[in-house]
Amino acid sequence: MDGSPIPVVSTGSDFFSPQFSRRKIVLVAGGAGFLGSHLCDNLIADGHSVVCLDNLQTGRMENIAGLLKNDRFHFVRHDITNALPWDGPLDEIYNLACAASPPLYQKDPIHTFRTCTEGVLNLLGLARRTGARILQSSTSEVYGDPEVTPQREGYRGAVNTVGPRACYDEGKRAAETLFWEFGAHQGVEVRIARIFNTYGPRMSPDDGRVVSNFVVQALTGADLTLYGDGMQTRSFCYVDDMVAGLRRLMAAECSMPVNLGNPGEFTMRELADRVLRLTGSRSRIVHHPLPVDDPRQRRPDIGFATSVLGWAPTVPLEQGLALTIRHFADELKTLPLREAELHHV
Repeated sequence: MDGSPIPVVSTGSDFFSPQFSRRKIVLVAGGAGFLGSHLCDNLIADGHSVVCLDNLQTGRMENIAGLLKNDRFHFVRHDITNALPWDGPLDEIYNLACAASPPLYQKDPIHTFRTCTEGVLNLLGLARRTGARILQSSTSEVYGDPEVTPQREGYRGAVNTVGPRACYDEGKRAAETLFWEFGAHQGVEVRIARIFNTYGPRMSPDDGRVVSNFVVQALTGADLTLYGDGMQTRSFCYVDDMVAGLRRLMAAECSMPVNLGNPGEFTMRELADRVLRLTGSRSRIVHHPLPVDDPRQRRPDIGFATSVLGWAPTVPLEQGLALTIRHFADELKTLPLREAELHHV
């Protein structure tokens, strides 16, 4: 991976301006990704200055295109497994740097694990040097294929350490341990968000997660791929709700892991039926074998987030799906044009 910064956007004159002294300088690792780009938008809208770090393995420049001319936004192409190039002041660091869907994180499992360990150590070291508060985007995958439902933060999980998902599941568990150690013994202010399935605009058409798979398949008339009997469940949180949860956790005085997700629980068959209805698609549903270690159930207990952060999701699945479908419909219209431009270059 290329570890050197590229001059996509130079630091604007207002980046360290005194007029923003009451605002914060925030580094978002993985800031060109689906969730990270929405977080960058939110921070910029609140008047903060943002350093967006991304190696573009799964992030996309079009996700941050609207920010590139903003004087308070600075993009650096960089892989966090390499020494970090930023030596300026920082108030907060959000770590969202890791592929999050099984097809993508399994493409290079060693790099996935290194991102969760070496990359996390680099960011924690930066937080220690700058005195920044740092938030880790952990995952519901730390619970593995859970034996209890809903999953509470105190549940220690049932993770297979030698399966195809282990590079991500165990990587994120290791990252939580590193955060705890730096918080307990290195004086770093740490925050840990256990994120449950998040969806919304800016997901890539080839992302590989179930919402993007179903929507793209329905819009293109392809068969909807349902794994197993379709009775496995997930809980889906719209991206705007997740960004609000991350911001609240960063601001809270809470160093222990916190579940962030929507406790509404749906089977994969229910999700497929809703996507077909909302798109008006006549695609068929076809069944494929269930992948190894695919969790049978996901449902967060968000009582802790509600009591400590005053946070709960507000966007129902129907509304969020409609917005997501609109995004993919628009993106698929321009996809052939973008591919032609790439071939021309």
